[in-house]
Amino acid sequence: MSAEDAFPTYSIVGNNFGYLGRPLRPDAGDADVAIIGVPYDMGTSGRAGTRHGPQGIRAASSNLRWEERRWPWRFNLFERLDVVDCGDVMFPPGESQVMVDTLEAVVTGHLDAGRKLLALGGDHFITLPIMRAMSRHRGQAVRMVHFDAHTDNEATDETRYYHGSMFYHAPREGILDAECSVQVGIRTEYDYDNHPFTVIDAEQVSRLGTDAVNGQIREVVGDGPVYVTFDIDCLDPAFAPGTGTPVAGGLSTNQVLPLLRGLQGLDLVGMDIVEVAPCYDHAEITSLAAATLGLEFLYLLAANRD
Repeated sequence: MSAEDAFPTYSIVGNNFGYLGRPLRPDAGDADVAIIGVPYDMGTSGRAGTRHGPQGIRAASSNLRWEERRWPWRFNLFERLDVVDCGDVMFPPGESQVMVDTLEAVVTGHLDAGRKLLALGGDHFITLPIMRAMSRHRGQAVRMVHFDAHTDNEATDETRYYHGSMFYHAPREGILDAECSVQVGIRTEYDYDNHPFTVIDAEQVSRLGTDAVNGQIREVVGDGPVYVTFDIDCLDPAFAPGTGTPVAGGLSTNQVLPLLRGLQGLDLVGMDIVEVAPCYDHAEITSLAAATLGLEFLYLLAANRD
């Protein structure tokens, strides 16, 4: 299945414009970056509703369309990158394995065409099939910068489609290099003695500051292919109330934005932004934060072209 075969032309924001007002079409053509929505939330353990995340993020992104240059960047993003919103990955309701197979095929199609990827979830389980496609395309395990309140490496073989166990399965499948991966913003319990990833928890971020944390991240991930996955509950509920598993004591948007910018120069292969549940949002706070994070990632890709 090709990427184009898997995407409908799915207009959510009127006049066939998608994220950031980009063209909304299934055929990405010669685009540098493809944006896809993955409206899946059957792996959720808390409050459901993240299937509406892509819709909410696209709608909120309309507030980011009016500046030619997004502070603090000094160039026009779309003069450097051709970005197309390819709509949502579609699958029959209740068919998780069909979603997995379709998503892997879609991501593979974009990578084979030389495109970078920005995926809008959906619950966090969608990262696992995306990583499978990324690793297969690169012929090696990818490295990860993971922003979250939770480590999502719960040891479970019984539940195949679960948003809390992706990073238990991914290293065991050989698609994720745990030794060169870092988890940022964590503030829930995990196996402190045997945890496979480097953790920089939320208190450490606040204590050390973003410059020091950026240095640690770069030291851990090194020079290999890096995938960025951002669970919106990494942010404190004051900055992201619209999510299924909010945890107090999180990071602010003013902390995560420089952390993202600090990834400039790394071999970035793609990013997802997950766990946005607009039904619990207020004044589009969460959706706007997610849309802004995606925009920063696009600027990173453009800056890396220098």
